Amino acid sequence: MARDLPRLIAAQISIHAGMTGLRMATPLLALSQGHSPAAVGVLLALFALTQVFLALPAGSYADRHGLRRPVALSVGVATVGTGLAVLWPIFPVLCLAALCTGGAAGTALIALQRHVGRSAHDQVQLRKVFSWLALGPAISNFLGPFAAGLLIDHAGGQAGSELGFRAAFLLLALLPLAAWFFLRSVKDLPPVATPAGPAPAAWDLLQDQSFRRLLLMNWALSSCWDVHTFVVPILGHERGLSASVIGSILGGFAIAAMVVRLVLPLLAKHLREWLVVWCAMLGACLLFMLYPLMPGPWSMAACSVLLGLVLGSVQPMVMSMLHQITPEARHGQALGLRMMAINASSVMMPMMFGSLGAVLG
Repeated sequence: MARDLPRLIAAQISIHAGMTGLRMATPLLALSQGHSPAAVGVLLALFALTQVFLALPAGSYADRHGLRRPVALSVGVATVGTGLAVLWPIFPVLCLAALCTGGAAGTALIALQRHVGRSAHDQVQLRKVFSWLALGPAISNFLGPFAAGLLIDHAGGQAGSELGFRAAFLLLALLPLAAWFFLRSVKDLPPVATPAGPAPAAWDLLQDQSFRRLLLMNWALSSCWDVHTFVVPILGHERGLSASVIGSILGGFAIAAMVVRLVLPLLAKHLREWLVVWCAMLGACLLFMLYPLMPGPWSMAACSVLLGLVLGSVQPMVMSMLHQITPEARHGQALGLRMMAINASSVMMPMMFGSLGAVLG
């Protein structure tokens, strides 16, 4: 496991950075083309829409086929979807690219999380490996937006030109291909023995009260992440900030999440998952009350960093608890239910805030 974990993290970064960069770039292009905040909200919601509908099938598919086949399928879909945006950077194609990259990133993430969870042998190791794996989204949330912002500002000779957006989309289309390069030597784990007869439905897991509570808490904290991701590009554009500055503010959030996840493995023996999640909920509530009062990019960046520290601690704890309370043969289904729940919020929140912005504006 120690030998494969860096490769798994690198593969996750590669495919997820393509999605996060596109999620930052497409709203800016749509706004520059004259589309309304409501349309931008719909566009951002599409990144999560396919994950809502594909999460359960992807989890069951991972339970049956392991790691390599779901990731290979995800790489192909993400590359093709973003490649179409390079050729035709218009709003309908941006929506299609959002659907493709969102679904691909979600499917690959379920397969990777299931593989890592099965490789751990006890609770402490679960907290450690998921803290390390959680570095992947933190790094990609910085790498994707920051690289896309630089290309948008500088690759076309003029900040915000169509050529700059095409260059950014081209880089984001190539990133998922690196995931397969990192995974080419990682071997699948042996299949889990399952009882004879038809496989139980994923919804049966909701009969467990602990599982329901865990999903509810995870949904609440994930909605905080979604609101932040949506508000920063809109607020930055309204205040005249460049794509690089907006990408850097989002990148500060990602770096803070990465830092706290670097510390978590060192403290794994002393942490209690429920206490960490409760403290994160309290901290996020306080920071969101302060965020609207931030007047400029530096204060926004400071608030973004603090929010990253708070929310970055949640995912490793949730993943550790999820693998402890669900049967090994159904980890894929449990991960699919979790992804469906949190991405339902990613669909609703941008549309709701985009509509409010259009009406109140």
